[in-house]
Amino acid sequence: MYDQITDVPGVKVGNKENQQALTGCTAILFDGGAVAGVDVRGSAPGTRETDLLNPVNLVDKVHAICLSGGSAFGLDAASGVMQFLEEEDIGLDVGVAKVPIVPAAVLFDLPHGDPKVRPDKQMGYEAAKAATTEMFNMGNYGAGCGATVGKLAGLDFCMKGGLGSASLRLNNGVVIGAIVAVNPVGDVREPSTGEILAGPYKEGGILDSIKLLEQNYSPTVPAGSNTTIGVVAVNAELTKAEATKVAQMAQDGYARTIFPAHTMFDGDTIFAVATGGERIPVDVIGGLAAKVMERAILNAVQSAESVGGIIAHKDVAKNQ
Repeated sequence: MYDQITDVPGVKVGNKENQQALTGCTAILFDGGAVAGVDVRGSAPGTRETDLLNPVNLVDKVHAICLSGGSAFGLDAASGVMQFLEEEDIGLDVGVAKVPIVPAAVLFDLPHGDPKVRPDKQMGYEAAKAATTEMFNMGNYGAGCGATVGKLAGLDFCMKGGLGSASLRLNNGVVIGAIVAVNPVGDVREPSTGEILAGPYKEGGILDSIKLLEQNYSPTVPAGSNTTIGVVAVNAELTKAEATKVAQMAQDGYARTIFPAHTMFDGDTIFAVATGGERIPVDVIGGLAAKVMERAILNAVQSAESVGGIIAHKDVAKNQ
């Protein structure tokens, strides 16, 4: 057990990033495909193939999910994941071809690094090619490379977000895992203590985003310039409707750690996938998926490194 989503049987993760441009993408691949659902809570999402996951629609399995920086430009990375899977003869068999099903979601990381460099088809291909069942890097990697936290006081006062993951193994061998790229307008807090781990950093301290709102603070952050995107996975049997419910319940992990979450400035999205196995009650999977997502978000912030003048949690802790 690596305490990552790759602990779930049938799940692989690959990252590719440009550390100078501060952007990247993450490919999550599923051996044999996986039943999937999605829940979009933020009001400024950037997504691909989410309508396909509606339980009333035909296709019942996905072959990968792509999480990417680059705003809407970053959706192009999913085409590279598709290309890699097609070369591996993986996809929905439609007779004349096998079409890889690759839903995707993006976050906004353009203000930092080089805004002219975004995850593209080549980067998506390389992320998929690098996918492994082993432990992978967190923090400033993949879709979390240019992620930031705490922008209600302005972009100049944000802290570093990043890529995080976590997992939980039940006694019956079922594993629930989560992966997330943390890039919210709000701050990130430790749920058990309320401690703000990352948020607006000003004059050597972290401001409370909720208190800023209480002061009738008028945010100057452009709409859609944030977004936390993630995936929860389980090696159990779920229908598309049940996977959708798990995705909805996993959003509680966002709400317990991000203040505020699901705003007009965010496009918060969670995919839920089931790689197959025994039947487990949906409430068990969903409730625990929210818990695992909490830990993944905390791991993202705690793994992040300061870069480009953006301070990370671990360096704030050192200074205190």
